[in-house]
Amino acid sequence: MSRLDVEAILREDGALLQGHFELRSGLHSDRYLQCAKVLQHPEHAAEVAGALARALPAGEVDLVVGPATGGIIVAHELARALGVRSVFAERREDEFTLRRGFEVRRGERAVVAEDVVTTGGAVGQVVDLVRAEGGEVAAVAAIVNRSGKNPFDAPFAWLYDFEAETWPPDECPLCARGERIDKPGSGGGS
Repeated sequence: MSRLDVEAILREDGALLQGHFELRSGLHSDRYLQCAKVLQHPEHAAEVAGALARALPAGEVDLVVGPATGGIIVAHELARALGVRSVFAERREDEFTLRRGFEVRRGERAVVAEDVVTTGGAVGQVVDLVRAEGGEVAAVAAIVNRSGKNPFDAPFAWLYDFEAETWPPDECPLCARGERIDKPGSGGGS
């Protein structure tokens, strides 16, 4: 699946948005990518996850772990494509933890999967969690990389680079013009 194929799916599903957005990182942007719009279509979620599975570095994988909320469906579909188990980590007091009886077994090789990586903060916390549980992080995988780089100390596979200017709130030209802000995604808002 090429970058243009991924972009076609993102456009078809209405995932590429324009406006004034506060990102989970706290930064502001005039563009946002709402991957949930793609993941609501099982056939597109499976197609994208299959492409992501093929983009991973070669090697055995035992488990896919996703941060809640954006990584849950991605992790599940990627695990299905790889034929392995899937779990998700949840925030508890600003820290990711495994709940619901989920575990990372000592020595398991895990892929940490997310829908969109902006700064890598949430995924980095899940990487740390996997390691603290005794697992090995074989790779990180995301549908979209907004960071423009690999912000992790593990191999990173992604399908689509999404470039959008971001600003700290006190430097945001959209705030200066008084434009209404939207907090999309799992952080609140639409």
